[in-house]
Amino acid sequence: MSKIDKINHLLNRNVEEILPSKNALKKVLLSEKKLKVKLGIDPTGPNIHIGRAVALWKLKEFQDLNHQVIIIIGDFTALIGDPSDKDKRRPILSPEKIKENIKFYKNQIGKILDLKKTEFKFNSHWLTKLNFRDIVFLTRLTTVNQMLERRSFANRLNNKDPIGLDEFLYPLMQGYDSVAIEADVEIGGTDQTFNLIMGRTLQKHFNQKPQFVFITKMLDSLDGRKMSTSWRNTININENPDNMFGKLMTLRDESIINYFYLATAMSDNEIKEWKQKLKKGLNPKEAKLKLAFEIVKRYHGDLAAIKAKENFEKVFFKKELPENIEEIKIEPGCYPVIELILKTKLAASKSEARRLLKQGAIDINKKTIKNINETVKIKDGDIIKRGKYIFKKIVF
Repeated sequence: MSKIDKINHLLNRNVEEILPSKNALKKVLLSEKKLKVKLGIDPTGPNIHIGRAVALWKLKEFQDLNHQVIIIIGDFTALIGDPSDKDKRRPILSPEKIKENIKFYKNQIGKILDLKKTEFKFNSHWLTKLNFRDIVFLTRLTTVNQMLERRSFANRLNNKDPIGLDEFLYPLMQGYDSVAIEADVEIGGTDQTFNLIMGRTLQKHFNQKPQFVFITKMLDSLDGRKMSTSWRNTININENPDNMFGKLMTLRDESIINYFYLATAMSDNEIKEWKQKLKKGLNPKEAKLKLAFEIVKRYHGDLAAIKAKENFEKVFFKKELPENIEEIKIEPGCYPVIELILKTKLAASKSEARRLLKQGAIDINKKTIKNINETVKIKDGDIIKRGKYIFKKIVF
């Protein structure tokens, strides 16, 4: 692919908006200037999901054009948590929990970026050095009115849900990250637009050239909401290939094409062909098989994708158990079924576990469990299944 083709792909595939304009950024990309391209990641959980990876793949495209890629690890901003699209305040993360969450970030990011060419910075390095006077002056660059215009804050205000003053500081801290590293470009999803623009505002105040704001399209989760670590509805890039494949096969039909664009490396022309096939009546399951294969291949390689597809077909068509079921080590004994579901990570909360049980979506050794108050005595090798495709094996 020629340089101009790479630039056109970068500026158009999965891009929602570029500020101040796409043409202005294209002009710079065609020059010989090397840009500092920034992405901030708050370590609110230990895993990076395929929704967050949309921006990481864009970073990869910048990296392939020889620009400097900088990952800002929000070890300080994570103490507050980004309030974007959140209907309540985030719990405060301890420094120990943040450190634990960061532990395997580089390994996961290395599935996408060339780590030798990637710079990692922690925003505690500069944010902890700001004094109260500095923070007061930063707050003068925005207004409460602007903050309350944000959908998440407006909804919470209308519902009389609490909004913390610390949450108002979050966009300023993210914006200051751009000042600290003198970013030329910042990437983020549509939910990040306000925060990204704040970076431009602060850079102007500090007499820096305002960064380009590069806004990517968002990948919804299987439940139709934004894919979010906080909502525990993610498909993680380091997830067991069989689980990843199985989860993707539960995708809503109307999301297939969007996933082809946002979560695979397939060409635009190939995706258009699949879109036409679906319009002509192709069974959506065939498209999902292709989609799941491509996503597993992207993160785990061809052999893992082939094996995951074979295992899925064994389970779905031949009603056999898949090979290499993910093992969950727990202590022997009797467990309330809801606790067992949580320990085996088949649900993210007690309410979700109850819902799955009421739907008859939980099987233990091929027996459907519906009683939410049932106590289960587990044995080494027991198989617990969620829905049709997700299996866990108990080991002592």
